[in-house]
Amino acid sequence: MLLMKKATSLPFVAVGFLSLACGSAPAKPFDTLKNSNLIAFRLQNYDPPPQAAAAPTPQQGMIPGLPPEITQLAQQALPGLQALLPPGLLPPGMLQGMQQPQQPQQPQQQEMRFPMNQPNFRILGQTNVVDPDLKEQLAKVLGDGDKFQADHANCMYAEMGLSFTTTASPTPNDMLISFSCNQVEARSFAWPHANRGLKPDTVKELAGLVQKIWPQG
Repeated sequence: MLLMKKATSLPFVAVGFLSLACGSAPAKPFDTLKNSNLIAFRLQNYDPPPQAAAAPTPQQGMIPGLPPEITQLAQQALPGLQALLPPGLLPPGMLQGMQQPQQPQQPQQQEMRFPMNQPNFRILGQTNVVDPDLKEQLAKVLGDGDKFQADHANCMYAEMGLSFTTTASPTPNDMLISFSCNQVEARSFAWPHANRGLKPDTVKELAGLVQKIWPQG
């Protein structure tokens, strides 16, 4: 009789372990990210308007061409991210001394931007992420609802973009990551979590993964 009880309890134990395993899987569409074709983009998070060069001399600590809200965010948030983000992810002048003016952008022919739908951002560089372990780490962060919070800035100035596809679904899954606005945004799929704001630990994890994507800085 005792042996029978032990035997009948085994399926329930197996179901329990299976439930835990299923619960740890990244939310869709990030559950496919490990085996996807993934492109990561460095983005210029803000395009100064053409007339920015003729604007009056800004106050100390302000950057010409940037709206007041992102300048305030830069003063408050970005210095704390300086140790986390590799050089070049943010446009010049955002981290290297807030008093340094940003040089006006020169017009370029056939400018590449991401994503296709607007508003979008100028591509500073891109790379194909082929390491499955790195893609799996990204999936674990982005696919976990506990990594996000309701609190974030009311803006979207993206420094990074991700686009991934699978052979089963060639339609790209495009998303933006804004460290300066402390949030993410899904552009071509439904965001699977209740919140989009980046928790401090999530920022650290993503910053570490950024350094692996662009190890040269």
